[in-house]
Amino acid sequence: MISKIFHNLVPGGLGPRLSVLIFHRVVQVRDPLFPLEPDAAEFAAKLSLVKRWFNVLPLDEAIRRLGTGTLPRRALAITFDDGYRDNYDLAMPILRKLGLHATFFIATGFLDGGRMWNDTVVEVVRNFPGEELDLGQIGLGCHAMGRISDRRATMQGLLSELKYLGRLEREAKVSAMAELTGLRLPDDLMMSSQQVRTMLQCGMGIGAHTRNHPILASERDDDAWSEILEGKSTVESIIGAPASLFAYPNGKPGKDYRAVHVDMIREAGFAGAVSTAWGAAGTGCDPLQIPRFTPWHRRPFRFGLSIVENLVRGRNFQTA
Repeated sequence: MISKIFHNLVPGGLGPRLSVLIFHRVVQVRDPLFPLEPDAAEFAAKLSLVKRWFNVLPLDEAIRRLGTGTLPRRALAITFDDGYRDNYDLAMPILRKLGLHATFFIATGFLDGGRMWNDTVVEVVRNFPGEELDLGQIGLGCHAMGRISDRRATMQGLLSELKYLGRLEREAKVSAMAELTGLRLPDDLMMSSQQVRTMLQCGMGIGAHTRNHPILASERDDDAWSEILEGKSTVESIIGAPASLFAYPNGKPGKDYRAVHVDMIREAGFAGAVSTAWGAAGTGCDPLQIPRFTPWHRRPFRFGLSIVENLVRGRNFQTA
């Protein structure tokens, strides 16, 4: 039945295309600040459907087969960005139980007790005890915090305001926010280096995602180059193997990275790289700009249909 539905939706002349899914976290219980992030049960249900509908391949194999014209129909790869500990604790056991492969892109500067800048913002908003968060003295305004909807709006506004600052300015603002509120923030959100190694030993793929997750287009070229190389070399030292895949931080082509950064990725020796441009990769797609997307629908069947829609309607995107 599922196969018949799928074949009715996908035109026969579509040709080989690769769908790549992006995840960041899988939570134990639903997070009111991120209501669309899947919990473990929802993630398992969605991936069970993916296994039935699609031919799931390791990303490196999928990119290679896309280039050689041997990609199977309904090809799909699964990816995770950043290196959160719940990837190890929750996502990987589900993937292994279902016999599925995923590639995990690691921002190496936050392993072993670090915390990404955005998580400092999130955890300040989550844990602040008052009904008004006054950040005026550091230039970030005053924010209502009485209801969960207020906190969600505050979080989204602060993340948007800070995201496109240069890395050092952004880090200074975020550090000042944490110091001003005086909150004790978690230091166990990300994986350890040993957990990354274990994921590789369990059959998962490990890729690079820079060191400190800067928006490459917001950085000077030499700083962007250093971030790319340091992230790659650290991943390789952790796993004891080459890192052949890269994920652009934030990943919007033309906004978060430009053609010069694609050239850097090529020069650094990566065989494939992924963006966050929606669409599916078809014949002729630049292997260093493979599109990816996140289907946010909560119900597994609608989740699957959104992948089909992306497969049919999506287009390759290239910066140059």
